[in-house]
Amino acid sequence: MDKFLQAAIEEAKKGLEEGGIPIGSVLVIDGKIIGRGHNRRVQKGSAILHAEMDCFENAGRLKASDYKKAILYSTLSPCDMCSGTALLYKIPKVVIGENKTFQGPEDYVRSHGVELEILNDPECTKLMEDFIKAKPELWNEDIGED
Repeated sequence: MDKFLQAAIEEAKKGLEEGGIPIGSVLVIDGKIIGRGHNRRVQKGSAILHAEMDCFENAGRLKASDYKKAILYSTLSPCDMCSGTALLYKIPKVVIGENKTFQGPEDYVRSHGVELEILNDPECTKLMEDFIKAKPELWNEDIGED
């Protein structure tokens, strides 16, 4: 398995252990993880701390040239908000653990020249399927559904 996806899965599991939603993300530059995060909306009472947003925040301020050579890994297809952040910073590649349980605006992201690699990882899928079955109301809140 890809070591960077494995790191994102570890982040997702941390989120689940903390009582949150099991989605994890890492930001990689030059083969090195420079930011890690997991969905912490529940834990922090936050409106925006999806895994990717937490990852970007934990990476700290970077130069535009750094983002332009970064790869964003996420255990789940990034939503509109997180995809928009990747587009804003011109991140050229996003590696997605799975997009079966949720699919963000992948065609839109591709239309901006971003390479998407979808791995269909069974562990990522199982984490989300189990969570959605156990806590559908929390999942719906996270994706802006009633």
